[in-house]
Amino acid sequence: MIRHIVFFSAKDEAHIHQIIEGLSLLSTIPHARRLEVARNRKTDQLGNDIDIVVYGEFDSETELAAYKAHDLYQESIKRVRPLRELRFAADYDVSTDTPFASTAG
Repeated sequence: MIRHIVFFSAKDEAHIHQIIEGLSLLSTIPHARRLEVARNRKTDQLGNDIDIVVYGEFDSETELAAYKAHDLYQESIKRVRPLRELRFAADYDVSTDTPFASTAG
């Protein structure tokens, strides 16, 4: 399984709701096992620069690629890119055999 996590910051706090709406299109794409879009609670004591989080789980690299190639993914980018400041993304493999797995080298 692949976990796909993307962090966004808004250019203007007033746009956060619009960004969430644009990213929510992603939840209608059928290739994800799970997909969440949420506003950061900003309770971390060391840093709260991130406004929105997208969290997805995909069964394979093929499913993740199909998700990114979907028309709604492109529509989401079109809506969100002008409103966001930063975007950080990470994808990593997770073993589904154990409830807790460390993939550290």
